[in-house]
Amino acid sequence: MRMLLPLLSALLLMPACEREVPEIDPPAPTLRRLTTAQYSNAVHDLFGEEVVVPRQLEPDVNLEGFFSIGAAVTSISPRGVEQYEEAAFAIAEQITAPGAFDFDCEPAGSADRACAQEILEGFARRAWSRPVTADEGDVLAGLATDAAEVLGDFHEGLQYGIAAILQSPKFLYRDELGEPADGGHRFTAFEVATRLSFLFWNTIPDDELLAAAESGALLTDEGVAEQADRLLADPRSRAGLRAFLSELFDLHRLDSLSKDPTVFVHMSDEVGPSAKEETLLGFEHLVFVEDDDFRNILTTQRTFLNRKLAAIYNVPAPTRDGFGETVLPTTDMRRGLLGQVSVLALQSHPINNSPTLRGKFIRNVLLCHTIPPPPADVDTSIPEPSGEAPTLRDRVQEHLQDPTCAGCHQITDPIGLAMEHFDALGRYREQDNGHAIDPSGDLDGEEFAGFEELATVLHDHEDVPDCFSRQVFRYATGHRRAVGENDALKVLAEDFEAGNYSVQQLMLDLSWNPVFRKTAAVDDSPAEER
Repeated sequence: MRMLLPLLSALLLMPACEREVPEIDPPAPTLRRLTTAQYSNAVHDLFGEEVVVPRQLEPDVNLEGFFSIGAAVTSISPRGVEQYEEAAFAIAEQITAPGAFDFDCEPAGSADRACAQEILEGFARRAWSRPVTADEGDVLAGLATDAAEVLGDFHEGLQYGIAAILQSPKFLYRDELGEPADGGHRFTAFEVATRLSFLFWNTIPDDELLAAAESGALLTDEGVAEQADRLLADPRSRAGLRAFLSELFDLHRLDSLSKDPTVFVHMSDEVGPSAKEETLLGFEHLVFVEDDDFRNILTTQRTFLNRKLAAIYNVPAPTRDGFGETVLPTTDMRRGLLGQVSVLALQSHPINNSPTLRGKFIRNVLLCHTIPPPPADVDTSIPEPSGEAPTLRDRVQEHLQDPTCAGCHQITDPIGLAMEHFDALGRYREQDNGHAIDPSGDLDGEEFAGFEELATVLHDHEDVPDCFSRQVFRYATGHRRAVGENDALKVLAEDFEAGNYSVQQLMLDLSWNPVFRKTAAVDDSPAEER
């Protein structure tokens, strides 16, 4: 890994007149509930990977393409409260089972309050990502001791204290409300620690990060730079990248991918999870092994396949078991992210291709272009094949004759048709309904003859890197950009370009950018006065 810290520290230590530090007018902060993945990660960080985390929790809400944005606007339902309680006690029972966990002290008796308080304050400090107040420690110790006296067992009483920690809003929500500073409002040192940890690792801060917050180092550029570089260098940053990509590309849907097996003979329960892993391994290699221009993910012929995907791609399997690195033949039309099953299968129907879904993916996810929803009373179905319109391109062209459909579908379908050589599972084909496929088209005035050229056009499209930096920002902050953040996001995009489109550098740049570390005061006025 390259020496990022000296470069970033040098940048941060430059005088303000030499380094552009944009002014921002950020939106008011919100409380963000942990996603199910973040909940599971936090529990494993607290108690170990062996702990079984119940899966029945309050469901995540996907808002504007991200669970992280949905988490900022959703509350917990009454059933969700019950589920978190059940999960908290299930976890606590595992932790307090004989020999399951090495606690910080040995109890002198069933009601050893001092030992209970020491154990629970240690857990709470990590779980709540901040020091525990004396009153909070007393409440937790009292709860555990009172239960232990009734039950006659120290560890059974301790379960109630652990469950209280895990049910607390201080754990279930990320407390990031900020504090007044320098005539404005900023996130506190512990809140910066939380934001850094979830950005890079998608979990709660470790002890070293909390210590940096406690010392005040995370209120300085130098302290943030040092910790950001440490978090990025840690192997857990790969899990953080995977979490972002899984939300960005909707990869969780691949776990339940559905295709008609009578139409697609290669379909099995293994396809979806395998396709997700191919995409994630490819990004991991590009970002952490090569530290390459992220746009190359659109044109690369290097990928990672197991035997199932190799059969779909009609290439030799690189390894007998698991995944292996593969460089696709130069004669193969398949290129980069858009040629992978993860995109091709997800952006299709169970039986048929969908140029609309595929084009919409490119527009919305890769270019950040807005496509208005169809009118409520419009028939969006494409005509069935006929003698006059045997191919999907022909049928789409008929569909585009309807002026109520053409406005939106002209934005999506022509670029989606460039992927017609790949069926709804992602397998290559020469013909559509017995006729030759025409994959040509244009993207924003740039013509392409087929899929390979579309990949190159997208690679060079000016909106792709700007969109990617915005997507990282939205994921990290849990909100869409506000007008007052535009200048800061412009600087973030410029830094991304200056850093040769390195995703590693982008994450570091975001960590010092004001949009990540500053906020507005909470608006406590009544709703009718706002």
